[in-house]
Formats: sequence, structure tokens, C-alpha cells
Amino acid sequence: MSDIQKTYSPSASQIEKKWFLIDAEGKVLGRLAVEVSRILRGKHKPTYTPHLDDGDNIVIINAEKIVLTGTKSEDKEYFSHTQYPGGKKFTNIKKVMITKPEFVIRHAVWGMMPKNRLGKKIINNLKIYPGASHPHESQQPEKLEI
Repeated sequence: MSDIQKTYSPSASQIEKKWFLIDAEGKVLGRLAVEVSRILRGKHKPTYTPHLDDGDNIVIINAEKIVLTGTKSEDKEYFSHTQYPGGKKFTNIKKVMITKPEFVIRHAVWGMMPKNRLGKKIINNLKIYPGASHPHESQQPEKLEI
């Protein structure tokens, strides 16, 4: 019976996290969000464990220079509700890109995360900045090309 193989499952203390830097200038929103969510979740690692936060940290710069394909800039709207009767609000993505460009990327990535405690913990590993500067130089993030 010594021929039984055992599945390796890392504990939380064995997980090593890296920092990655992604420049969003000229990148398509959806394609960027897919790769970012994969890295945040840890699916690129051979030690991927679905119930643990074993993904890496990601810093995205130049969020205001993200590209939308097709007619999304005219058609795509974000929905919110004031919690009052008739309080539906729709905001065009063009207006959101001007005021809060980091929201657009975070919203796209959040749509690909699990909707539970783990997903809320994982999304905190994503740092998004509208310009080219960021305060995470001390973590020495590796530049990642997508």
C-alpha cells in the first residue's frame, strides 16, 4: 500500500506571493481583466488551491488609457440603485472612464472572482492607479506583459 500517491495541498503559511506591475496603456479591457483575474486567483501556479488565496499581488498603472472595442464606449452602462422606488441609475462607461477609470477595471475583474469571502479577500490584492506612478516601488514589482 505504499504506492498510494498523495495530493499536495499547501497551507496558508507555505504560500509565496509575488508582486507584478501591468501597464494598461493600449490594452483591451476584457482581455486584460481575464489575465489579471487568473493571476490574482493563482491559477497560473502549479500549487493552485481553490479554497486558498494563493494568487499574486498586481499593480495596474495607466488605467485611464484602457481601450474598449466595438461600440462598448457608446452602449455599455453601469447600473446602480438608490434603494428608493424608481431609483435606478445608469451611467455610461465614457463618463465613468473620465471620473473613475480604476472602477472600470476593478468591476471587470470582480466579475470573474468568486462571490464569497475568498473573492473579497482576493480582490484586495489588486491595486489600480489612473496615472503612471504608484506607491508600491518598495515591493519591487516585476513588469508583466500581457
